[in-house]
Amino acid sequence: MHSSQPTKLLFLLLALVFLSASYLVSSSPFSTVAISRLSNTTLVCALVPSPGSDRRYDLNCTSTSSWRQKSYHSGATAYSAVAAGDGFLCGLTVPDDDDSYATMRWWAFADHGSEVYVKRVYWGPPLAALASSDAHVCGLIGGSHRLQCWRWAGLAIPPGVNFSAIAVGRDFVCGLLGCGAVRCFGSDRTVVGKEPPKNFSMVAAGARHVCGVYGDGNLTCWGAGAPELGVALLDVVSMALGENKTCVLRSNGTVRCWGKGAPPPDYLAGEQFIAIQARGDAICAIMMVNYSLVCWGNELFRRNHTIYDRVLPGTCSRIASCSCGVLPGSGTMCASEDEGICQSCKLQLSSDPTSSPPPSQQTNIGGSSKRRMLLIIIGSVGFGLGLVALLTFLVSAALRKQGNGQVHDKVRVGRRRRSPATAQSLQEEASPDSRLGGGTIEEFSIHFLLKFADNFSEAHKIGSGSFGAVYRATLPGGHEVAIKRGNLPAAAVPSTSRRHEQLRIRDNEQRERAFCSELVLLSRINHKNLVRLLGFCSEQGERVLVYEYMANGTLHDHLHRRPMSPSSPLSSWPARLRVALDAARGIEYLHSYAVPAIIHRDIKSTNILLDAEWTAKVADFGLSLTSPDDEGSVAAGTVGYMDPEYYRLRRLTEKSDVYSFGVVLLELVTGCKAIHRSRGVEVAARAEEEGEGSTTPRNVVEMAVPWIEADDVARVMDRRVGAASAEETAAVAYVGYVAAECVRPEGRDRPTMGEVVGALERAVAACSGTAGAEPGEARRRL
Repeated sequence: MHSSQPTKLLFLLLALVFLSASYLVSSSPFSTVAISRLSNTTLVCALVPSPGSDRRYDLNCTSTSSWRQKSYHSGATAYSAVAAGDGFLCGLTVPDDDDSYATMRWWAFADHGSEVYVKRVYWGPPLAALASSDAHVCGLIGGSHRLQCWRWAGLAIPPGVNFSAIAVGRDFVCGLLGCGAVRCFGSDRTVVGKEPPKNFSMVAAGARHVCGVYGDGNLTCWGAGAPELGVALLDVVSMALGENKTCVLRSNGTVRCWGKGAPPPDYLAGEQFIAIQARGDAICAIMMVNYSLVCWGNELFRRNHTIYDRVLPGTCSRIASCSCGVLPGSGTMCASEDEGICQSCKLQLSSDPTSSPPPSQQTNIGGSSKRRMLLIIIGSVGFGLGLVALLTFLVSAALRKQGNGQVHDKVRVGRRRRSPATAQSLQEEASPDSRLGGGTIEEFSIHFLLKFADNFSEAHKIGSGSFGAVYRATLPGGHEVAIKRGNLPAAAVPSTSRRHEQLRIRDNEQRERAFCSELVLLSRINHKNLVRLLGFCSEQGERVLVYEYMANGTLHDHLHRRPMSPSSPLSSWPARLRVALDAARGIEYLHSYAVPAIIHRDIKSTNILLDAEWTAKVADFGLSLTSPDDEGSVAAGTVGYMDPEYYRLRRLTEKSDVYSFGVVLLELVTGCKAIHRSRGVEVAARAEEEGEGSTTPRNVVEMAVPWIEADDVARVMDRRVGAASAEETAAVAYVGYVAAECVRPEGRDRPTMGEVVGALERAVAACSGTAGAEPGEARRRL
């Protein structure tokens, strides 16, 4: 009887939280229309009906200079929301449930509108909101509403600041706090620090100004280009802000705008709309009558205001969650029959949209706003009480189990059971967001692995390291795997000294920590350029990890085997640059898209493996960390690859991995080991081949970077690779410059892995796609 009371209270408080959230965010956090500006054209993008499918909508963009259209396909799952800015477009898939991951892809455009590249910039928990500006895209992650922005390295948000809604400008981002206050961050001082001391229910941003709705529905704006309203509006449903343009959608469906060219043309002035977007001087809105998309605001739209005859008017949601019903006919637009597009509770569409709300209606609006503010207060209090109740319940449950001497007897990993000891270790190592239950990791018995690895015989051994030995095996069904068996823990010896005993304990702890780290991290990440973990074993003192088999071994073996076979794919520059790009993408995923971010700490050519198709994948996560604060006082890594700033100052950041990868790039360019032996200024690869090496070890950074910076990369290029064309030489020189930037002494001077990936993409394109090109074309592309 008593145990059920906290549960009922918790559900009641959570219900209040959800109720208050519906009032805090009064407009949809997602848009199905986006506008991308280029130097000589504008791209208007929307989700439009897919040919041959009644319930699928594709992402399509129309160029206003040529009026040509292009679709951007998402694969099996259709895009649910879009965002755009100057020269880019983003498409977001919104999962059906909270257990699924959301995906966002980013397209970059050249000035003439052609696609430059596309990449996945996000894969993780569902977003609660998405907003973009001229240069940036930001989202709120999952239930925590943590702010994440893409391609915005200089933005700093204090820890613990979570928003219920966001708006993004050219150089700032603003958000609503739970109490309704607005806080802005960024470099635009006409906005940041100028926030009015009011409680807002809605916020929107243009290039350099912000507008918010407060109190009984009043509208206020601030920043450069903010309009002089001259009237109090009490019926704002949503807002769209551009460059010195401000538009609002009112409760009767009509649009009101301020700024030169902002008001809609006469024939659209009295029409009813259900959504509105703006970018620069372009304004687009979805018409209520037929869900067509019309645009105005600049000369490009004068001859054709209607861009699409029909678009998806909003993001599909469960019909049961739409408190004010769904838009007419939207039930047939969504993939599932129980889904529709929720209608805004503020929209009060009538047969005469030009008429203003009567006084009685104005009063009702004010009264409803007061009720909303009351519910906001109740919801905020309920949210806090709910958290307290939930934490109290969890702590009490944990204390009861601890008091009984119990631990959880299993943790879900790929729906397999693991032993209590390992479960406890992993619970201590893993973060709450590790999502172990979402993977397909299997637990194997040691007897099963011994059978298929022939008792870990030398005939099956394919490598070894500090953790232990690696064996090749073929499991039932013909699946080839690599089995990494950790060294067995050293037993205590009574006659040893105290120091030896301390070293034995430390080694065993490091072994266990490396095993748990790799298992936890690889259980929650998935990328084609990261080695995939298939299973593990933790019994009878064994610590075993099972990976996909990488048929072509390590990059180190191929680069530093003497002599290199002419038939090796790595005997060509295009192949080497593709390997570099593959590895860079894997590291970029760890830094930018894993949640939380992962610092590898041991990037080197022996930890870059090559599969049967010569795709490079990053491996060995035994030293990896999700937080620099977790590392302790001892720097970890490999001599020759370790960031000197990290080694000296114990200052660990993602830039430490960038340094290590810079060394790998120098290995690819020169053919030299990270630490090699050479004489004078001779290239190490040539010296070793000719037997001229001295006994003095040199770092490849010290040897190669001076020649690269002197614009003489040919002096250090690996001579085992065949003669390079002019285009290949230019691409390799460019990669050399990138490597030199990566190994700068100070981390702040190094590029991010995202910037490294972009540079390598350009180098690969220039090196591989230059058949028939004029000399110097590759250099111009770079």
